[in-house]
Amino acid sequence: MISLTEKLASPESWQDELILPFERRQRSRLRVTLASGEDAALMVERGTVLRGGDLLRASDGRVIRVVAADEPTLRVTAANATELARAAYHLGNRHVPLQVGDGWLRLEQDHVLQDMLIGLGASVTAEQAPFEPEAGAYGGGHRHHGHGHDEDERPSVLNVPTRLRKTA
Repeated sequence: MISLTEKLASPESWQDELILPFERRQRSRLRVTLASGEDAALMVERGTVLRGGDLLRASDGRVIRVVAADEPTLRVTAANATELARAAYHLGNRHVPLQVGDGWLRLEQDHVLQDMLIGLGASVTAEQAPFEPEAGAYGGGHRHHGHGHDEDERPSVLNVPTRLRKTA
C-alpha cells in the first residue's frame, strides 16, 4: 500500500486521483482508495485540509490529484445582496462551514438550517455538488486551481496571524 504524505506546492501532472467529500478531506490520517481502485494511506501534516485540485506525492513518487466529491449540499440564493448577507450572517452565527460564491452560498444539507433560511426569505435548493467551504479568517487561506469551474471560484481568505504580540 502506498502512502500519501507530501502536499505539493507547485502544479504538476498527476497519475491518479483521490476523490473525497469535505468531511474526509479534513482528516490527516485516513485509509483511502484511489480512483484506480488502489488502496493508499493518507498521512499528511495534522491540521491539513485538502482542497479539490491539491496534489499529493505518493511514497512511490507518483503524484495524486485530490478531487472534491459531489455530496449533498444546499445552494442558497436571495433576491438581493442584503438578504444573502443576512443568510450568511445567521449561518456564521451558528459556525456553519460555508462556501461563498458570486450571488450564492453552499452548505451541507441540514433540514433545520434549510427551514431557518427559508424563514429568512432565502431560496434554498438541494443539490449534489463539491463542497469547498471557506477556511475562515484564521485558517491560513488556501490556493485556487483553475479547473474550468468559474462559478465555484472564490477569493482567497486573508492569512491573519492567530496571535497578536504586544510590543512595548
